[in-house]
Amino acid sequence: MSGSQQPVGVILLNLGGPEKPADVAPFLYNLFSDRKIIRLGPSFLQKPIAWMIARRRAPKSRKNYELIGGGSPLNSITASQGKALEEQLASAGNFTVDMAMRYWRPFAGKTLQKFADRGISRIIGLTLYPHYSKATTGSSIEDLHETAAGFNVPFEITEIRDWPEQEDYIACLAGNIQKGLEAFNSSDVQLVYSAHSLPVTFIEEGDPYLDHINRTIQALEKVTGVAGKLCFQSRSGPVEWLSPSTPDTLASLSGEGCRKVLMVPISFVSDHVETLCEIDIEYKELAEGLGIELKRTESLNIMPEFITGLKKLVVEAARQKGWIG
Repeated sequence: MSGSQQPVGVILLNLGGPEKPADVAPFLYNLFSDRKIIRLGPSFLQKPIAWMIARRRAPKSRKNYELIGGGSPLNSITASQGKALEEQLASAGNFTVDMAMRYWRPFAGKTLQKFADRGISRIIGLTLYPHYSKATTGSSIEDLHETAAGFNVPFEITEIRDWPEQEDYIACLAGNIQKGLEAFNSSDVQLVYSAHSLPVTFIEEGDPYLDHINRTIQALEKVTGVAGKLCFQSRSGPVEWLSPSTPDTLASLSGEGCRKVLMVPISFVSDHVETLCEIDIEYKELAEGLGIELKRTESLNIMPEFITGLKKLVVEAARQKGWIG
């Protein structure tokens, strides 16, 4: 087939999540086994230590997932995003969209096998993390390439590694912020951006995650005209994490007399335990105890304009490779 007629596979890259209580411990084991993002003693002890940590943390994690229905909705949301993206891409070329999770099913091997079975060797790996970090996108992309190398198929893989200022992404976030502010029916609202935290050493070693987060916020504030405060959630482990933490920020705002907070989960495009449990339940209860009314902006999930933004990223990547006209 000619270049423009050959099919192109798009793989949505994401973390993954346990879909039922029995999945929690093995999911955590997979996560802590990844030596590229966390080193647990010498390499030969990585997996044993990972299993010990997973077993210790699983009961608390299971309780958190029970609060949001027993499992993570991330896989089902990502599948819906893939379906919506494939529908939008139909007018641009011969695209097939699937997903590969880093620490839970479906893993990259299964997805690549599906493409191989269909004769698809041209692959675009599209991260669903707008802001690059070696702990998220970096690990997923490396895993994708390592897995592909084990196939007797000449996969040609290109990646979309970050998109912190993609216009449709910014427009969706800005629209959600405006709706969130209007829901308070008050002008006295503090905007708070809550991002997933990262060890400070990653930034010191050149990880662009924090720079990408700030670029998104700067682009947003040009549109909304509303200034916000950046803080970080989801810390774990005895290392120095990016600060201030979200709980510390809420406490500080309360001390300053703030009584209304609109929280924007700036580093998440899909609902997961971090939005549905950590923000909607834990931080909301914390805020109430501090005399603050906390609301959260919607997650992007399958908002049509957001999917359009993903389509534009894919089309541009395919054109740069000469896979479509």
